[in-house]
Amino acid sequence: MNNRNGKRLPQAALPWALPILVLILWQIFTTTGFLAGNILPKPVEVGRAAVELLKNGQLLDNVAISTRRAVLGFLAGGAIGFLLGLFNGVWARAELLLDTTIQMIRNVPHLALIPIAILWFGIGEETKLVLVSLGVFFPIYLNTFHGIRSVDPKLVEMGKVYGYRGASLYGHVILPGALPAILVGVRQSLGIMWLTLIVAETVAADSGIGYMAMNAREYMRMDIIVLSILLYALLGKLSDSLAKLLEASWLRWHSNYAAQR
Repeated sequence: MNNRNGKRLPQAALPWALPILVLILWQIFTTTGFLAGNILPKPVEVGRAAVELLKNGQLLDNVAISTRRAVLGFLAGGAIGFLLGLFNGVWARAELLLDTTIQMIRNVPHLALIPIAILWFGIGEETKLVLVSLGVFFPIYLNTFHGIRSVDPKLVEMGKVYGYRGASLYGHVILPGALPAILVGVRQSLGIMWLTLIVAETVAADSGIGYMAMNAREYMRMDIIVLSILLYALLGKLSDSLAKLLEASWLRWHSNYAAQR
């Protein structure tokens, strides 16, 4: 047991080796003057800024606001993308009717819609939610559609042999077979979710992490700007880790994923 724990600990620490190395190099370069303070502040200064914002409550408030926007936008866009991907993947006529329109919209960069979204919704919550929803919609739609269409026909035939028909066939055979692709779409969309929110909050917001960074720019607070970037990185990593946990839990039956555990 101890030997197994001894092997697991280095494996768990290995992914953090590079970020820690970057942190050490950052400290060395800023302390020795290789990087000037107005270009990149010292890590300890960023830490002091975090403590300062924690004490006055701004940090937790802005993190909570950004997280709520990200989650709501992800749920709205992800649900629509999943349902449309499922719908078009199951019925060929629905694909014929809807997929061309969806692909045309997909080729419009959703961040290019920021000016028109501001004109329609102002800088309120609706603008951020619409943009995040659009950003996460397409990866989940495409991967759900692809996953449904890529299920091995032999598995479908085997399901029919075992008596599955209609909804039970989709629930017990086709949807589980498409799940690896759907979860890839979820992980892709989580990255796009934070990317979209960063841009939306820096141009059309009066709260949130992006607003905090833009407000800090007005006062030349590089420490808060860097802190905001680090927060986005940490939240992105956290959401991806949650998606991996779902992957590990829902795909325990899959031989390829079971082998990685």
